[in-house]
Amino acid sequence: MSQSVSQPHPSRRLLIPALGNVYAPLHELAETVLRVVAGLALVVHGAGKISEPFGSVEMVEGLGFYPGVFWSPLLAATEFFGGMLIAVGLLTRPAAFAAMIVLLVTVWFHWITLGQGYMGAEKSILWAAIFFFFAIRGANGHSVDARLGREV
Repeated sequence: MSQSVSQPHPSRRLLIPALGNVYAPLHELAETVLRVVAGLALVVHGAGKISEPFGSVEMVEGLGFYPGVFWSPLLAATEFFGGMLIAVGLLTRPAAFAAMIVLLVTVWFHWITLGQGYMGAEKSILWAAIFFFFAIRGANGHSVDARLGREV
C-alpha cells in the first residue's frame, strides 16, 4: 500500500510558512531519492562480492560467522540483490532489514574488532540508520511495492 505524503505536525509551525508549499510536494520525492541512492550504493558495494561470492570466506569467518562458505555468498547476495530490491522498492522492508543487519555487523567490526571506535564505524552507523528507516517505513508510492499494492 502506498503511503500518503505526510503533512507537518500541527504544533510545528514553519518560520517561513510559504515554504510549506515547497516542502510538501517534495517530501515523497526526497524519500524516494534517499531509497534509490542507498540501494544503488549497496549494489555497487556488493558488485565485487557477487562476482566472487566465496571471496569473503576468510573475512566472515574472522568475524565469527561459520561456515564462511555459507555466509560469504549470503553477504554478496544481500548487498547486491538486496540493494537492487531497495532501489526499485520491491520487498523493501525485508531487503532493508537484511542490509541493516549487515551494516550493524560492520559497525561491530570497525568499532570493536578493529578498535577504531566511532570514527571507524561512523559510515556504517549512518548506513544502518538509513536501512532501519526503510525497514520500518517501507517504500513509498514511487516503488514496485506500491504498484503491486502489497508490501511485507
